[in-house]
Amino acid sequence: MGGATLRLGALALGPFDLALEAGERVALVGPSGAGKSSLLRLMAGERAPSVGEVRLDGVPLGRWRPAALARRRAVLPQQQAVAFAMPVDLVVQLGRHAVEPDPAGARIVNEALAAAQASHLAGRRVDTLSGGEQARVHLARTLAQLWDVEGGLLLVDEPLAALDPGLQLDLLDALQRFAAARGHALVAIVHDLNQALDGFDRLWLLDGGQLTDDLPADRDALPALERLFGVVLQAVPCAGRCGVLVRRRMELLA
Repeated sequence: MGGATLRLGALALGPFDLALEAGERVALVGPSGAGKSSLLRLMAGERAPSVGEVRLDGVPLGRWRPAALARRRAVLPQQQAVAFAMPVDLVVQLGRHAVEPDPAGARIVNEALAAAQASHLAGRRVDTLSGGEQARVHLARTLAQLWDVEGGLLLVDEPLAALDPGLQLDLLDALQRFAAARGHALVAIVHDLNQALDGFDRLWLLDGGQLTDDLPADRDALPALERLFGVVLQAVPCAGRCGVLVRRRMELLA
């Protein structure tokens, strides 16, 4: 991504000069309204930059044929609406729409459901599922899209935020195992700082439509995170990784 700027009315996001290598895991972190989802859509090719360009495998996104792009990058959006009472298996099969013919499709659908801990939902209608069950199904659809691809790009717009903590961790682990096994780069919008520090290699910090920091996801990132959110972070031991407790600044003055 070289000098890419996205203009939304009077608001300009960027310019962004970012590079992402195969297999990297990046958490995109910032306050609400910082432009995180817009940056992800820019990376996905869902929005075209006003200035600059976004490249995948060295090729500008605008020059990719839609079917070819669908075989290299997948997007798990924040909101996943299904207009019809579709069977779960068919929803997951939609992730394979760019593959024709697809002799392994049925097997991949089943394996993707298993990876998303959703095998027990096969055969059900998606409109009868709970929010957590639907999140598993849409994760399986995204996994199915890049199941038989190596070195792709997986973009995740925090679809797990409304789920219980245990399910969040389970599905985030499934995403990370999937990406690691295939060498996919993973960029995910994350609001939980402990998830960002524990499960990712790098942090992209965004505020006011600007990238404020690009740094490793470790203890040294805490000062930048404190400035970004206006809080005090206390590091706690966490099995060799960095965990934090969050405090308001005023609590320290009380």
